[in-house]
Amino acid sequence: SACVVDEKVIDTINILQATMQAMTGAVNGLSQVPDYVLVDGNRLPPWPHRATSVVKGDSKVHVIAAASIIAKVTRDRLMHEYDKQWPQYQFAQHKGYGTAGHMAAIRKYGPCSIHRLTFAPIGSRLQPGVVKVL
Repeated sequence: SACVVDEKVIDTINILQATMQAMTGAVNGLSQVPDYVLVDGNRLPPWPHRATSVVKGDSKVHVIAAASIIAKVTRDRLMHEYDKQWPQYQFAQHKGYGTAGHMAAIRKYGPCSIHRLTFAPIGSRLQPGVVKVL
C-alpha cells in the first residue's frame, strides 16, 4: 500500500508529521491488519501496531527495500504526470529532487502549485504579493 501526502499538507504540518501521516495511511491502506510493521528510519508514528524502526532499513531489510521501491515508483509516476502539466520544470527528469536543473527552473519560472512553499530554497524567494505561484 502507498499513501501520498500532498505539498499543502506538508507545508501545513511539516515534513516529519507528513511522513508520519503517510506511514499511517500506507499501513491503514493494507487489506489486512499487519501483525508487525517495519519502518525505514528512526521514528514511528503514534499508532497501535507493534513495530520497529530501522535506520537505513532499505539497505538492511528486504521488505523495507521492497516498500522503498514501491514508494519510488509511485513518486516517479506522479512526477511524470506533473511533467505533463508543468513541462517547463522537467519533473520527469529530476523527479522533484533539488537538482541544479530543477532549481534553475524555479528561479526562472517561480514555483508552481505543487512546490512546497516551506522548502527553504523556495520559501526564501517568496515575498507576499511579489512572487506568483503558477
